[in-house]
Amino acid sequence: MKSLFTFLLILGMANAPQWQLNMEQAKTEAKTNHKFILLNFSGSDWCGPCIKLKKEVFESEAFLSYADKNLVLVRADFPRSKKNQLSPQQTTHNESLAERYNPEGQFPLTVLIDASGKELKHWVGYPATLNVQTLVNEIDAQHAAAH
Repeated sequence: MKSLFTFLLILGMANAPQWQLNMEQAKTEAKTNHKFILLNFSGSDWCGPCIKLKKEVFESEAFLSYADKNLVLVRADFPRSKKNQLSPQQTTHNESLAERYNPEGQFPLTVLIDASGKELKHWVGYPATLNVQTLVNEIDAQHAAAH
């Protein structure tokens, strides 16, 4: 029974949207599939609110289900621990994203972007009022305004 549950859990996660690391690929996918891009700036190994936001919102079944249909997910991570360091190419890519979308270096920062790369909305930190439903409602409002 336990192995069946594990198998079903893995199977369910296999269909979950994956966080991408490349903005240009995300733009192409967003244009092709008529989706917005959700870019998350994170300090995965040092930023408490980043870790909490990821666990409580971005890894929730409700968010993943919504994202699968409506979003291309991109993560720009800035880990500090030596064991979690990114490749030099990824670090450079994330820094260029930060120059454009996060010049003040806020963590976490989540940015809603259209397929052309234009910022539509952003959320700074992980405020108590931000949950899956409020995030989805705000993204849907942007989608309705764009169409």
